[in-house]
Order: sequence, then structure tokens, then C-alpha cells
Amino acid sequence: MNRVYPTLSIYLGRHFIVSFFSLLAVIVGLVLLFDTIELMRRSVSTATMEFGTVFNMAVLKLPHTAQATLPFVVMMAMMFVLFRLSRTHELVVIRSAGVSVWQFLMPPLALTALLGVINLAVVDPLAATMYDSYQRMDDNLIRGQGTTLDIGENGLWLRETAGGAATVVYAAAVRQDGDSLALTKISIFQTDNKERLNRRLEAASGVLVEGAFKLEKTWDIVPGTPGAFHETYTLPTSITMSKVQDSFAAPETMSFWELPQFIRFSEAAGFSARPHKLYWYSLLASPWLLCAMVLIAASFNLTSNVKLVGWTGRGVAGLGVGFLLYFFTRFLYALGLSATLPLVLAAWAPALVSSMLGLAYLFHREDG
Repeated sequence: MNRVYPTLSIYLGRHFIVSFFSLLAVIVGLVLLFDTIELMRRSVSTATMEFGTVFNMAVLKLPHTAQATLPFVVMMAMMFVLFRLSRTHELVVIRSAGVSVWQFLMPPLALTALLGVINLAVVDPLAATMYDSYQRMDDNLIRGQGTTLDIGENGLWLRETAGGAATVVYAAAVRQDGDSLALTKISIFQTDNKERLNRRLEAASGVLVEGAFKLEKTWDIVPGTPGAFHETYTLPTSITMSKVQDSFAAPETMSFWELPQFIRFSEAAGFSARPHKLYWYSLLASPWLLCAMVLIAASFNLTSNVKLVGWTGRGVAGLGVGFLLYFFTRFLYALGLSATLPLVLAAWAPALVSSMLGLAYLFHREDG
């Protein structure tokens, strides 16, 4: 019967947590440095961009990038803990006392699962909000895109800019209909380059087709003049269905808690929510994937009395397997996006496969 050793569990857990946050701090610092350099390179052609703005954008992007590195941080933290315990011969003493591999790995696995849940519940909403701000700054300041879109249960908001003037479109309800976008209860506001309202359109319904809004039962209101009513009215626009779809909020800009609501609304409106569903499933699988990284690290490094050269080889092999798992994860993610694989399989397969490989090796080593 496996016993729980509280003192040993606390000792191992403390080593793992210290290693995890130390490595996370180092990797986050490197990511911030390289992101800042990359943003400076991209913003060279923008004369108004200052270093403070570039650094602020890098900070806003940082939590999202740090989330992507968590599996590697967990793996390296576990490898470092095992290396340290082996070099100080503590691992020999622990194993010779009859502690099984499952008793030894229970504290790191429990802490990793807890970190994964905290990441989903607390860190991910913050990272999504900050990444959304980063993308808006990137679109406006570096890419210079003039069209922005916000869609949700409260309706659709579209903003188009040209030469300083802006057109803001609001629709209470939207639905994709083939190559067009059907709109209901439409309000269109046009402003000049000083953000003064110079025209307003109110329509009962309409449709966005290639190059124009075709409105039905429209009131055309210009300040200082009587309003004009039109049974049908065509308003030229550079907004197209492809731009609307491209402007959809990226899954990474939505938190774990917001994604289900957005998915339901998008599917009800006739839009494809496949990228958002796949991203949500991958978030659900992330705690399991983090635990699988602990098992993979233990498979390569749960040993003692190995020379430094041997530890180096094991460490390189473990990191190599980690990178292979990363590419395997991205490959399956791409297959999921292209509808080649079911979404659940594409999201959960990396975590399940890596955990089964780690468990199989540890079972063979411990009980085989």
C-alpha cells in the first residue's frame, strides 16, 4: 500500500515550485527581450512609435506568450529537480527507503495540476484581455488597418476609417447568408476628420455585399437639414465579408470563460466557430498536458549515480522529445482547424499520447 509522506511531499513540492518559478522568470525575461526587439524592428517605418509604446506592447503580449511556454517550463523544472536531488545523493536515499516512483511524483503532479487550473481560471482571462489590447495596438499603430469589428450577443459594431473620416456601423442582429451578411436594426454614423458627426443613417434591415451596404427602409439624417426616407439605399464601403471574417476576434483574445458564449452566438449567427472551439478544447486539455510533461521528464531523468555527461545526454534527449511533442501538438492543431481531424481528438491527443508514453515507461521501470 502506498503511503503518503507529508514531510517528503512538502520537501519535493517546494523544490519543484522554486524551480518552476525561477525558470519561468528566466524564460519570461528572454521572451520580453526578444518581443521588444521584434516590435522595434517592425515599427521602424512608423515615425510616431516611441520605445515606451513598443515596450508596453511587448508587456501586453507577454502573458499570452508565457502561457505557450508552460509545458517546457514544467518539463525543465522537473528535470532540474531530479538532477539536483541526484547530484546531492538525496534521490538515492529516497529510493532506497522504499519510496515508489508514484509516491515521489505525486507532489509535483498535484502542484502541476493546480497550476494548470489556476492558469485556466485566473491567468488566462488576464492574458486574453492583455493580448486583445496588444492586437488592437498592433493593428492601429503598426499594420495601419482601418477596419475593426466587435461582435457579440449585443450585436455588431464595425468601424471603417479613410483619410481621417470614420464610418461606424451598428446592427442589433447579424447572420451570415452565403457570401453576404444580413443585418437588422442598423445605425450608421459618419464623422469627419475632427470626429464631428456629419451624417446618420437608420435602417430597418440591410445586407452587406461586395463593396456596399444595401439598406431597406432607411432614414438619412444630416445635421441642420430635414431627414430623407428611402425605401432602398446603397452605401458604398470597402468592408467585405472576407474582412469581416478576418476581423473576428482571435480565440487567444477571449478568456476560457468567454469562449463558450461566443461559440454559441457565432454558430447561431451562421458563422464558423471552429477555431474558437478548438482553442477552448486545447485549454481544457492544458492541465493534463502539463502533468504529462512531468511524466516525460521523470522518464528521462528519474535515475541516480549517473555522470554529468550522462545527465547532459538525458537532458538533451528529454528536451528533444519535448520539442517533438510541441510540433506534434501544432500539427494536430492544424489538422483540427482544417477539419481533417475531429476537434476533441486534435486538442486532447497530444496530452493523452504523451501521458500514456510516460506512464508506460515508468510502469515498465518500476513494476516491469
